Amino acid sequence: MIGGDATGMSAASQARRLKDPDELEIVAFERGHFTSYSACGIPYWVGGDVPERDQLIARTPEEHRARGIDLRLRTEVTEIDVAERRVRARDVDSGAESWTSYDKLVIATGARPIRPDMPGADAPGVHGVQTLDDGQALIDTLARTRGRRAVVVGAGYIGVEMAEALINRGYEVTVVNRGREPMSTLDPDMGRLVHEAMEGLGITMVNDAQVTKILTGADGRARAVATDDAEYPADVVVLGIGVRPETTLAARAGLPLGAHGGLLTDLSMRVRGHAGIWSGGDCVEVLDLVSGQERHIALGTHANKHGQIIGTNAGGGYATFPGVVGTAVSKVCDLEIARTGLREKDARRAGLQFTSVTIESTSRAGYYPGTNPMTVKMLAERRTGRLLGVQIVGREGAGKRVDIAAVALTARMTVEQMTALDLGYAPPFSPVWDPVLVAARKAARAVEQHP
Repeated sequence: MIGGDATGMSAASQARRLKDPDELEIVAFERGHFTSYSACGIPYWVGGDVPERDQLIARTPEEHRARGIDLRLRTEVTEIDVAERRVRARDVDSGAESWTSYDKLVIATGARPIRPDMPGADAPGVHGVQTLDDGQALIDTLARTRGRRAVVVGAGYIGVEMAEALINRGYEVTVVNRGREPMSTLDPDMGRLVHEAMEGLGITMVNDAQVTKILTGADGRARAVATDDAEYPADVVVLGIGVRPETTLAARAGLPLGAHGGLLTDLSMRVRGHAGIWSGGDCVEVLDLVSGQERHIALGTHANKHGQIIGTNAGGGYATFPGVVGTAVSKVCDLEIARTGLREKDARRAGLQFTSVTIESTSRAGYYPGTNPMTVKMLAERRTGRLLGVQIVGREGAGKRVDIAAVALTARMTVEQMTALDLGYAPPFSPVWDPVLVAARKAARAVEQHP
């Protein structure tokens, strides 16, 4: 196993359930200090919602070793020799190198944060947030920093979640975003709702702005983020620009990569054209069940499922991973943000003709205390009425409603069929017509009007 987080150790654990140590020897290489942790939880640890780092660790190295897994921490694989079926690994602390042969190989190298190639990007006080080590480094910086100004570069999932974490720590937060609106995983009209809500929380939003350099002071530390038009003072800078598949080793070994730079696998998560090599998690591309195209989606949900599939197959069983519909949910303070399926530009890229509708509704019956507004946007294919995508922005009770649409997308339901879904109802939980069904009714009418 190359990589000791979600995919790698899920695969190792599942293979061990199927095969005893005398039947299958499992060696796992991890270059960091930790295994099996929730990277998705790092912003909430930084922000103080999760008090202790170890709460994010699902299984410690000692627990893996107790189950008969030869786990080697602080050991980085530097080369894959496909012809000789072996890997070269380097001890990060001592520099010592050695070769290890394999019968079966699992590549679970994850993704790497995009770090811009610009002056000051590596200065002290500038942080990416991808691993527990990254999170600890940022927390240490925040503890030492006397100033209270933070700039977050990027407004995707990590960007908005880190903006929330820094607001919770009492920082004055500016988010500098290259896009027209935050959350490029949404259509711009829905991203605008996120923009307005973030400004309402006291976050300064700077959109349509390209960061050109990070300015440093006499001590060499970051002091400001510069664009073509302005400078934004910063005592700490957090990079939330996104990630790319970490496939450097795979590329050098001649393994097949897709258009997004991720490894290409078959339904069993086996690397295409290479018997005995599997890959999963943030370093692979996955099939989008709605568009039929390959995509790169870095989410812990997929990574853990991939690990189960790989471990079953490597352990002598049989399992497949059919693909995804692209479901994700996030929040910034009390604002919930969710999406599944295709955005408008995704549908156009796939050559689909569609209609889109947007509705305003509430999380509960209007007369029930604590009801909150929400906006639901729905895309449907024009000719067939097939659901193509849903985006939801609202307060408490909004985000997880996207799961209704995720199931409908997987089942290839039409918006007309969705209107008959027998969803649970009581005033504390929903209006008599759930907001997702209200959107489906409006979408069904739009399809009828535009056959």
